[in-house]
Amino acid sequence: MRCVPVMNLDDLLAQTTPWLLGEGEESDIVISSRIRLARNLVGSPFPIRATERDRHSIQDTVRQAAAELFPEDDYCFINVQTLLPLDREYLFERQLISRGLVETELPHAALIDRQERFCVIINEDDHVRICVTSGGFVPRKVWEQIDQIDNQLGSKLDYVFHEKYGFLTASATNAGTGMKICMVLHLPALAATNEMDKVARALQKSNLVFRGVGGTSSQTLGDFYQVSNRITMGKSEEELIDKMTDLIPQIAHYERQARNFLIKNRREIIFDRCSRAVGVLRTARTISGLETMNHLSSLRLGIHTGLLEGFDMSTVNLLLLHTQPAHLQKMHRVSESSDLDIVRATHIRQMLG
Repeated sequence: MRCVPVMNLDDLLAQTTPWLLGEGEESDIVISSRIRLARNLVGSPFPIRATERDRHSIQDTVRQAAAELFPEDDYCFINVQTLLPLDREYLFERQLISRGLVETELPHAALIDRQERFCVIINEDDHVRICVTSGGFVPRKVWEQIDQIDNQLGSKLDYVFHEKYGFLTASATNAGTGMKICMVLHLPALAATNEMDKVARALQKSNLVFRGVGGTSSQTLGDFYQVSNRITMGKSEEELIDKMTDLIPQIAHYERQARNFLIKNRREIIFDRCSRAVGVLRTARTISGLETMNHLSSLRLGIHTGLLEGFDMSTVNLLLLHTQPAHLQKMHRVSESSDLDIVRATHIRQMLG
C-alpha cells in the first residue's frame, strides 16, 4: 500500500510561493485569489465530535486516497499534530494551514503540493478542506483547478451530500457548495482618500465579508484587505464566482481612480511617502512587523503608480512573507527570543540591495 511521502519543511524555503510572483490579472491590486471547498466523509462524525481514533482513521483514509491519485514526487503528507510550534506558524504564514490547526493538539494533517499550488487540510472543522491559491484576480482559473482536485478525491472518498442542502458541513454557513472564495486586495489609495467605509458598506450589502489582513476593515496591516463570501447555502459555485467577478473589478477600478487622484492632486505628498518607505527599508537597523507592512504597502503603491522604478515586484511581494516571525526564525536559524526586529531589518536590506 503506497502512501504519500512526508515533506521536509525546509524544502519550502528554497522556493517562491507562486501566488507572490506578482503575476495574474489585476495583480497591482489583487494579491491573490483563493478558493476553499469543505467536504465530509460518510459514516464519520464531524471533527468536533470525533474521537482521536476517528480522526486517525479519517487521516489514513484521505492519505491513502491521495496516494492512489497523485504522483508521489509531486505531493507530500504533513502530520501537523507532531510539528513544533514554529513549524506550525511557518505553514500558517504560507497560508497552507489555518490558525485553528496551529493551536489545536488534536490529530490533524495536511496534504501539500510541493509547488504549493494547493493543499488538502484534514480534520480541521471539516474532514477535508481543499484549498487552491493563485496570484492576481483569477477566480475562474482557481475554480477549474480546485474542481478537478475535488472530483479526483471524490472518486475515492464518499462525501456526505444531501439532495436539498448540498454538501453537509460542520458549520451551516458553509453547507451547500461548501465553497469559500477569498480575495486579498491592496487598497492604499482608497485608504488614503478615506473611502474604505464606503467600500465596506457596499460589500456587506452584497453579503460579502470585508476585513483587513490582520484585523478589521479599520485596523489592517499595510492597507491589505480580504473579501470573501459570507454564506454558501442556496448559491451555486457559478453564482458565487459571478458575484466576485462583478464586484472585485469595480473595487479595482475605484482604487485606480483614487490613485490617479492622488498623483494629480497630492503627488509630492505621495512621492514623499513612497520615497521615505524606500529609505527606511533600505537603511533601517531595526524594524517591527507592522512598520514593515506599512512601508511595503507604500513601496508597492510607488511602483504601480510609476513614482518608483528599479524594483522587482516579486521581490517586494516575497518580503510580505519573508518578514513574518516564523519565516525569519527558520530562514536565519534564530530563536523566538532573538531580536527579530533586527533580523527583519537585515533581511530586508539584503533583499532590496
